[in-house]
Amino acid sequence: MSRCDLRWLLLGLLGAAGLGPGAAAGQPLPGSAEQRCFCQVTGYLDDCTCDVETIDTFNNNKLFPRLNKLLESDYFRHYKVNLKKPCPLWNDSSHCGIRDCAVKPCVSNEVPGGTESASYKYSEEASKHVGECEEAKRLGAVNESLSEETQRAMLQWTQHEDSSDNFCEADDVQSPDAEYVDLLLNPERYTGYKGPEAWKIWNSIYEENCFKPRTIERPLNPLASGRGDNDGNSFYSWLEGLCVEKRAFYKLISGLHASINVHLSARYLLQDTWSGTKWGHNVTEFQHRFDEVLTQGEGPKRLKNLYFLYLIELRAMSKVLPFFERPGFQLFTGNENRDRETKNQLLEILHLTKSFPLHFDENSFFAGNKKEAAKLKEEFRLHFRNISRIMDCVGCLKCRLWGKLQTQGLGTALKILFSQKLIENMPESGPSYGFQLTRQEIVSFFNAFGRISTSVRELENFKNLLRNVQ
Repeated sequence: MSRCDLRWLLLGLLGAAGLGPGAAAGQPLPGSAEQRCFCQVTGYLDDCTCDVETIDTFNNNKLFPRLNKLLESDYFRHYKVNLKKPCPLWNDSSHCGIRDCAVKPCVSNEVPGGTESASYKYSEEASKHVGECEEAKRLGAVNESLSEETQRAMLQWTQHEDSSDNFCEADDVQSPDAEYVDLLLNPERYTGYKGPEAWKIWNSIYEENCFKPRTIERPLNPLASGRGDNDGNSFYSWLEGLCVEKRAFYKLISGLHASINVHLSARYLLQDTWSGTKWGHNVTEFQHRFDEVLTQGEGPKRLKNLYFLYLIELRAMSKVLPFFERPGFQLFTGNENRDRETKNQLLEILHLTKSFPLHFDENSFFAGNKKEAAKLKEEFRLHFRNISRIMDCVGCLKCRLWGKLQTQGLGTALKILFSQKLIENMPESGPSYGFQLTRQEIVSFFNAFGRISTSVRELENFKNLLRNVQ
């Protein structure tokens, strides 16, 4: 019997005696903090032929450093988004008043209309200006300021027709309210946005879009009645009885939720004084979200779902290589030499993803009866599109920015996986009418996978930090 099994036996006995995690809060918890968060996060993943250790080695040693460097490039660091769209699901126009949630552009000028010569290039002066702006705002808000020259170059980036097979409700990038933000200057991190408003978003996602009947309560849902009484057994018994597609849908959303929580714990506001701010790893926050005792066994399941999400997006990365390999495809920013270097970096990463030895087999999705499979796929797509709409209800604008980007990125990954034949049949030269990706999809896809890759890397950091914590 493993240490995990022994601990769960002990917890079961405590629970039977009315001394569960809440009642026994004054007593020392079994094992180390590292074991309580990670002892179940090992070995093979459900519905996969891949194990956690293979992912850790591949991501942390090979992929993460290269991907991180790519996302620093001009093409991938700028994302156009409409943060002013009203919530389509309930009447709520309020926004979080916390400083680090706010949108405070450094310069109020709007992106000018029209197009300029394709020879326009980024300038060192523009990068310097953005850096000064960031210093002035002390990393406090979403920064939409870009130099006029950078704005002109961005207008040159080509856009394509939206696919009818889109899994997300994308922003109208031509809207006057859509603006570019620099993702490097607006990192995803803890903003203080929490409580009933934040939980309302996740509750809407889980309760209304995860193919779940209302009679089955999600574990540790603070908005559900009888919180703490449900140990999750009935929920997971129900989940295992679902078809692989619906089960995967839940695990993808849970994995995305877990990844976001890892980011918030890893980039936490530790100090905010007159002398400056300090961001770093908050071990207590991480334990609160993932310790198996403090979460009644739910935390480690969330972490394993994060790895499942990683496999899905990694598989999409490996599948989309032919689209980017075409000689005519350019990651256009206006700087020819830098654009060529960026594309070479991108292709190197995509070839690396193809070398991963234990890819997820997407052929297990929507197999069987073609009519039923098509119906299920459409349900899958519509549920996910609805989740992308919920992101416009997030009150914290910085949280909304990253929520919209990551849901669009995951939606793009699903679009790629379900367009395999179209990708295989693309012409080597000329336009691809069967399969296309917009610039927004490309930027969100790679940045979203960058977030998941960062989460997996951060788990190694938390393991080390928790090693000597009880």
